[in-house]
Amino acid sequence: MDTAMASGLWIAAVGVVGTLLSSLLTQRAADGSRRRERVEERREQERRAGLDARRDTYVALNTACRQYLAALTDQMHALLNADGSGASGRRLTEARDAHRDCYAEAQLRVPDPVLDLAGTVNHSLSTTYGMLMRLDRGDTRPGDSLDAVRADIEALWRQVRLLRQQMRADLGVVNSGEGG
Repeated sequence: MDTAMASGLWIAAVGVVGTLLSSLLTQRAADGSRRRERVEERREQERRAGLDARRDTYVALNTACRQYLAALTDQMHALLNADGSGASGRRLTEARDAHRDCYAEAQLRVPDPVLDLAGTVNHSLSTTYGMLMRLDRGDTRPGDSLDAVRADIEALWRQVRLLRQQMRADLGVVNSGEGG
């Protein structure tokens, strides 16, 4: 075999190997690209699921805060009117328990800035609850009065509004002049 023919065969073999390697490398690059796309898609799904879970927690916490606050208000009115605290007391206990559960979930799901404000609201709700219970039992402390409860409730509505605004901001909801 002469050198020209050997060179020709060698060049053809290199060409075939190059074509096969090129196909293989292209396939590997496409597989890698698809794998990266799947990973990115999975991350996006996890991000959306986390955001959905946080939104659900926020809805439950907002609802529980408002119901607890409404029940505190009803209890205050029952004491003001000397109507007894039977039905309003049961409603208050239920609202307090529901809020406790929602707050416990929020402690594990929400970012610190929101949790800090939720903790402030939780503490204020508990303080007002304690004062109402002492007034109901007639076992008051200095500063306990229905006027103090009324002032606390007014402040609590503002705190709950601020908490809701913080939760909305965390979710990326545009503030459009939010109401009560």
